[in-house]
Amino acid sequence: MMSKELNMCMKTGKGWIDIGKADLADGFLEIAMSSIEKLYAKLLKGSDGEADIHVHKADVEKNLFKVLSYQAESAVAQGDFQKAVMCVQRCKDMLMKLPKETCYLSILCYNFGVETYEWKRYEQSSFWLSQSYDIGKMDMKYSVGKQMQAKVLRLLATAYFEWDCNLYLDKALKAVSLANQENLHPAGVFLKVKILLKSGASDEDISSAVAEFLHHEMSLDFCLNTAKLLLDHGRESVGFDFLKSVPERFESSPDLGKITLLHVEFLLQNKRELLAKQKVEEIIIGHYTGKQLLPEALNRLHIILWDRAAKHYEAKSYSEALHWYNYSVSFYTPGQIDQNLAKLQRNMASCYLHLKQVDKAKEAVKEAERCDPNSIFTKFCVYKIAVMEKDTDKAVEAVTEMGKLAEKSSQHEDKLRVDENTGTNLLSLAAQIALENEQQVVAIKALEYLSEHLQDCRQLFAALKCLVRLMLSKFMAENEEKRDEDINSMLTYLTLAHKRLAESFTEEKFTGDMRILEAHWFRKVAWNLAVQFRGCPEKMRDFFLLSFKLSQFCPSDKAVLIAQKTCLLMAAAVDLEMGRQQVTPSEQTELLTQALQHLQACKEIWKVLKLTGDFAKDPTDTLLLLYEFEARSKLNDPTLHNLMESVWEQPQTEVKTLEIIASLAMESPARYPVLCKKALKSALNLHRKQPVVDAVKFSKCLHSLINLSLPTGLTDLDACVLQEVWHYFEDALSVVSSTDAYPETEILWLMTRAWNTGIFQYTVGKYKEAEQWCGLGMRLLNHLGSLKKSYEGHMIGLYSEVLDKLDRAKRFLPNEEE
Repeated sequence: MMSKELNMCMKTGKGWIDIGKADLADGFLEIAMSSIEKLYAKLLKGSDGEADIHVHKADVEKNLFKVLSYQAESAVAQGDFQKAVMCVQRCKDMLMKLPKETCYLSILCYNFGVETYEWKRYEQSSFWLSQSYDIGKMDMKYSVGKQMQAKVLRLLATAYFEWDCNLYLDKALKAVSLANQENLHPAGVFLKVKILLKSGASDEDISSAVAEFLHHEMSLDFCLNTAKLLLDHGRESVGFDFLKSVPERFESSPDLGKITLLHVEFLLQNKRELLAKQKVEEIIIGHYTGKQLLPEALNRLHIILWDRAAKHYEAKSYSEALHWYNYSVSFYTPGQIDQNLAKLQRNMASCYLHLKQVDKAKEAVKEAERCDPNSIFTKFCVYKIAVMEKDTDKAVEAVTEMGKLAEKSSQHEDKLRVDENTGTNLLSLAAQIALENEQQVVAIKALEYLSEHLQDCRQLFAALKCLVRLMLSKFMAENEEKRDEDINSMLTYLTLAHKRLAESFTEEKFTGDMRILEAHWFRKVAWNLAVQFRGCPEKMRDFFLLSFKLSQFCPSDKAVLIAQKTCLLMAAAVDLEMGRQQVTPSEQTELLTQALQHLQACKEIWKVLKLTGDFAKDPTDTLLLLYEFEARSKLNDPTLHNLMESVWEQPQTEVKTLEIIASLAMESPARYPVLCKKALKSALNLHRKQPVVDAVKFSKCLHSLINLSLPTGLTDLDACVLQEVWHYFEDALSVVSSTDAYPETEILWLMTRAWNTGIFQYTVGKYKEAEQWCGLGMRLLNHLGSLKKSYEGHMIGLYSEVLDKLDRAKRFLPNEEE
């Protein structure tokens, strides 16, 4: 029973260790250890025979060894180094009785060494690896073998090397030397050379170490890595000598080109460019004489050549850069189509442009177009040449194609195409080149495409600002006929600015303060443009509306509120003005409806604004009233009368306002004669209440009221109407009698209307009314100045006839009964 419990505990404990839960294993292993001790004690007490005791004792010792090794594993996993050492030492002491476990314990210690090395616990790692090596030597019959021992020693040397190379250099060298004695392996030789290099050993010692494996089979990659190690550490003499000896060993290898490439690389690293060129030229000759590099090696060579050319380009040594690019071209066959060749030709074109060799640059770009016609980089090269030659049309065409390619690249994630950032970067560079070369039209086109694709808000607004400034300067140089298209472009820029400001709330890097600054800049531009284009009402309205929309991203301080109010008032005024033009009924309705919308928004802002200060002299209330009245009256809005009720209730309404309302009430398509008359009466009352009546204004108001009440050409007038109009004439006569300032033409008009009304009454047999109105005309005649003589004779004669007719009529009337 105890044996079963022991096995169960051992297996369970080991299981927990294997799945990484060593802490759960300890309890089971302690129980197993206790079971082993009890079994051992029982064997010593109750055995029948000596032979049985030895058999059972051997089993118990094997189990004890296993439990101790498991406890060591658990301790290492939990970082308990001392416990692990104690367990392993007990196992090590048992190897005399259990020699077959030598290999197991040696590998166990090696595994501990690997684990602690990976955890960078180099002191513990070196201990375990030393233990592994020592245990492996204890019994050659059950040893792990020379290869494993060498592996242990190489890791031990590496642990010393990484722990502290200066302090443990000798130990590292001793360990790796032992490893190489046990089993010579490329990794061991490489490690020895690495340690020697770190220690600053002489070239002679390093050469000696390298010579150790020259007579052994080593792979080409290993030889190349060794040469690279030597050259990276500045051991040129040893490195190049070794490199020269390698080709002999790999003459038949298809990878032989790797050696030459490494040679070229290190010649370049050590600034032996002339020798490197000779090597490259040898490779080119070999390429055309049956000694081609493998594709992978050839690609690597192209990278080396381009890298060297790029360094010369950065140093502005363009001729030398071309030299290295031409080496790369040498490996391509005539007519070959390859995207890398296109890139190569573009790079060469850039060099030619810097050298002012435009014709050669054109040839290179033409070749690039043949290889990769849909490349934005190729179009950029075409663009640069066009700008250099001041060919505006060609430059605009090229930048347009760049913009289209950038659009495609943002829609299709094709790795062979340029990514979106590259597209915007090239468009940005294109704009910069155009500006530097004072080609405004081209710069505008580049910036337009750039603004369509930029995602970064700060970059976008910088591009839009540049566009706006360029377009403003272009305005100044243009005649008015060419401005329409540019005005539309400016509207597009500002609309885009508004759109991106609205979207910028989701961009973390674009702060609220940045948004406010940009909004202020663009709203002011829109405002100034609205003022500048006041001769074009529709555009003026659009700019004012954009200024209003942009201002909504700004804090609502007093200045911004005033600007918003003004923008909306101006937009409404323009809509009303356009509605007065010759437009279709549907267009007029749309304009008037828009005006009402602007006015409603303006009212809300005006309410808030009035709370910020004294606006007693501000005409906004009057303008809002007049604009709303015009819009609603022309829309035949049923709420118009409600609007006017509030006007009649306001005692402070100005005369001018009432007169404008009266005029608007009868302006087509509106027709509200009752409202018109009421407004004119109110205005007339206000005129009378003035300390000194303004005769000119009074006359105009009265003229309108009489015209409305007594339309010209009517033949059948109601007595009540005549009575009402009679009072208006008496008002006029009263003012005319009291001042010499009443316009003579207005007096003449009053006289004529009164006289004609009298004559009309005379013709229909209403002699009494005729005498009354004609008499009124005669009284007004007396107030005429220079014009009096022209009418006096004719009117007196007619008036006498009227009076005579009236007397005769009276005779035929029956006497009134007394």
